[in-house]
Amino acid sequence: MSESNSENRSETRPEPTHVERINFRRAAFLTSAPTLEECPEDFGAEVAFAGRSNAGKSSAINALTDNSKLARTSKTPGRTQLINFFSLGEHQRLVDLPGYGYAKVARSMKDEWQRHLAFYLEQRRCLKGLVLLMDIRQPLKEFDLHMLTWAVNAGLPAHILLTKGDKLKNGPANNTRFAVEKALKEQELDRGVTVQVFSATKRKGLDKLEQRLNTWLALPAEPETADEEDVGTDD
Repeated sequence: MSESNSENRSETRPEPTHVERINFRRAAFLTSAPTLEECPEDFGAEVAFAGRSNAGKSSAINALTDNSKLARTSKTPGRTQLINFFSLGEHQRLVDLPGYGYAKVARSMKDEWQRHLAFYLEQRRCLKGLVLLMDIRQPLKEFDLHMLTWAVNAGLPAHILLTKGDKLKNGPANNTRFAVEKALKEQELDRGVTVQVFSATKRKGLDKLEQRLNTWLALPAEPETADEEDVGTDD
């Protein structure tokens, strides 16, 4: 992606003057798109969730929204192959991207999806951030690095969830987080990227995730207009 495109993306994202706390429990299924060309109209603010199919993406979305049936979960990695949109209000959405990084699908399908995915991350104007999920025991696989490279080149902020944090004790879990942050810095993939430990089953790290999403999904406040009766003239 060109530098000018990245700058244009940034220019369309004014910093909100206030951050309104979003009630993620009101999330509701909006639509599924078989291809990126069939996504909803490009307006408002949305955050995309991505990750290898065994990273616990659907479980994280369900924990965030306190709805165990919102995002489809399956014991078969890669079963869900649609782009699922969930509404948080009239102008805010969560997006569940298919996890083809692990799915047992043809290589040609994976390559085609990755081309569409790169276009989505680089060109979707209403996309405010990317939540990238990685199993804390297997972070920074090839698919993860591809996603981060696209996000950084597009000027898109990313937040890494090291999922299944309950599988490790606090010490090893934090050591893994530090190691991921160090690796990102060494590979120059740390610009606009934050990292946290997360567990959907223990609901660990939900507060940090909510804070990040609240900031990304905040809409600029509408300019105040003076009432006619308050506008006077000098005597």
